[in-house]
Parts: sequence; C-alpha cells; structure tokens
Amino acid sequence: MKTIALPYGHASLDLHVEEEHLEAVVETRMGELEPDPSEEELVRQALANPIGTPRLRDLARGKDHIVLVTSDHTRAVPSRITLPLELEEIRSGNPDAQVTILIATGLHRVTTEEEQRRMFGDAIVDNERIVCNDAFDPTQFADMGTLPSGASFKVNRLATECDLLICEGFIEPHFFAGFSGGRKSILPGICAEETVKENHSYQAIASPHALTGVLEHNPIHEDMVVAARRVGVAFILNVALNAKKQVIGAWAGDLEEAHAAGVSYVRQWSQCPPVTGDIVVTTNGGYPLDQNLYQSPKAVATAEACAGEDGVIIMCCSCLEGMGGSHFEQLIQMGTPEEIDVYLSKIPSKQTIPEQWCPQIYARILHKHRMVLVSQLDAETVRRCNMIPAATPDEALAIARQIKGEDARVVVIPDGVSVLAVAQ
Repeated sequence: MKTIALPYGHASLDLHVEEEHLEAVVETRMGELEPDPSEEELVRQALANPIGTPRLRDLARGKDHIVLVTSDHTRAVPSRITLPLELEEIRSGNPDAQVTILIATGLHRVTTEEEQRRMFGDAIVDNERIVCNDAFDPTQFADMGTLPSGASFKVNRLATECDLLICEGFIEPHFFAGFSGGRKSILPGICAEETVKENHSYQAIASPHALTGVLEHNPIHEDMVVAARRVGVAFILNVALNAKKQVIGAWAGDLEEAHAAGVSYVRQWSQCPPVTGDIVVTTNGGYPLDQNLYQSPKAVATAEACAGEDGVIIMCCSCLEGMGGSHFEQLIQMGTPEEIDVYLSKIPSKQTIPEQWCPQIYARILHKHRMVLVSQLDAETVRRCNMIPAATPDEALAIARQIKGEDARVVVIPDGVSVLAVAQ
C-alpha cells in the first residue's frame, strides 16, 4: 500500500493505493527544485539583470506617478519578498516617486485588509498606497477601444494615468491562457467586467488553441498581450514557484521577452507526458487555489488529459469559501452537462455571463468523465453540480472503483495546477 499526501486547504489529505493498482504518480520536476541561491537573491538578480529593458531604477527616474500591479488573494505570488525589493529598486532611482500598488482582482471579490497583510506584510500595508481593482465599478475604468478579437477594452484608469506601469506575478501552466503571468496582470487582472467577460467568452474558451501550454494562435493570450502593450507596461517581474510556494526562478524586464524566458523555464520543468489511467486523482494544489470550486477546473483539466475516453476523475478541493461566485453557482447547477453547454453556446460574446467559462469547461469534462469531489461542500450541492460527493480521498477511490472496477489503474497528480501534461 502506498500513501500519497494530497494538498488540501492549508494542510493535506492522505490517499492510500495498492501499489499493484498504481499506474503512476505524475509530478512536476519543479517540486524537486529548491531556491538556489535564496529566494530574495533570485529576485535581486532578476531585477539587476532585466531582459530587454533598462533596470527598474533607471526607468523610475523622473517618473512622478508609478503603478505596480500585483495579484490578489487567490494567487500565491510571494509579494512579501518581491514588493519590498521592487520598491527598493524604484526608490533607489527616484526617492520621491509616488507609488500605487494596484491589486489585480479580475472578476474576484476585493481583497480584504487582513488578506493584504498576510500577502504583503504589515509594513507594506501601513506605509504604501494600495488600491483594489473592482471590475464591477464602472467609474474605475478608461475606454481603450477594442482588442483584436473585437472585445471592448476597458482598463483601470490608474494604469492609463501613471508615468510608469510595472507588473508582478508568477508563471505556471494555465488551462486556457497557455501560461499565467506577464500580460495576464492587465487582462483580466485590472480590466472592467465587460472586458474580462468577452476575453472569457464561450467562443474564446472553445478555441482549439485555448489550451494548457499553448500560446501560439491562442486568441485569449493574443488579446491579453495587445491589452498590456496598449497601456504601456514598461517592466515586469515574474517568478516560478516550487511545491512549497518558494521562488525557484525569477525574470524581470520586457513584458514579452521576460515572460517568454520564464515560460521556457516552467515548460522545461513542468512538462511531462500524460499517463492514462482508469481513475485519475488530483488537487488544485491546496490553498489559495482550492479555496472555492470556481478555481478547481485548473487541475481537473490536467486530470482530463490523463483520463482517457471515460476515466473517472477524483478532485480534492477544500472549498473553504464555498462555490466561489454566484453566477458560477447558478450555471453549474442549472442542468446536465449537455444542457449547460447548449445554453452557454448560444450566448453572444458581448453578452457573456461572469464566470461562465468555468461551467463551460466543467460541462466539457463532465460530458465524458464521472467526477468525484472531496470538499467541504454539502453533498446535495455537489450532486447538483453533476459530481459525486466524498468525504475523503479513500472514500472517493472506493466510489470510483465501483464505477471502473476493483482492478482499475490509478494515476495520481498531487498538484494538477503545476503539471503540464502534454506529449513532449
């Protein structure tokens, strides 16, 4: 019997699988990496050696109003490390610069002060100007025309009115944008509701190029890049993280060049060939990405790549904050996967419902695969989502074996978000 720890909330749950039935444990090699040198030194080295731009301290000279875009409470960006170093770099070139830290929320709720203190540290919260993007407040946004897809482009006016625009984030495989990081800080990060909705429309999500690890011809990625260029992102700092959320790589400089360097690194260490199993067990990597069901398709899409034509998927997602969005909650429970997909497919891009991309992806996966969910949601809610509730990974495995047989081959992906399961 093999015991496998699965990230879950702020801790983990154990899964027990007989070795003769365990086909594979699929893990990114990034989990093996440790900070070398220290996390702080990796970031310092990136800032001192930017790709395709001058140093941030040089860019900051003569700039009165600087905006630094960072991620919200749903992302694991190590801002306690990165923000102080970026601010130090800015002020070494311009001690009098007025800096605004703009939290990129996308369509998420506003980040609370308690969460900001946990993410940034007390010194940043007490001494810096921090603003949360609110996609649902139209007064925050400037109209910047349309994007290549025809989508409207409305972005937080702080980004359009500043002298220097900087973004920080982290890079990992993303199941419809190809990879996170870089341009994603702007779109969806600090855009208005209508812009985010159009970027995440049924038609965009349904593109054969809107896939994990795919950037070329990806319409979602292409709109994101144009949006970030149009508002004049002058400098980015992006990092890669291991399983312990430690910085193992950092890249700074040009929006596309620095991001491409980080993507190349992440692809090298996270890509692995998919291993097909009758039952595929995965997680969203624990907190913060498993705090609600809305975030969970990230890992489920990885499991889909290993589940063959009709494999059962087991998802362990704590859902500490519940479903994660009222629109998602309504749509995911409106009918069968087929009914959900038909309904969403008829919605024009400019009338996209917030969060509809999530039930769209679930509908696609649930059309082929039974799914067992280990979470803190009540059982009836899980059933209304066309999933099977379970209290523990072992109970979920027992349920899956009732469907696929006692000799079913089991594939375990402990962190489905970090793995790029594509043929090499």
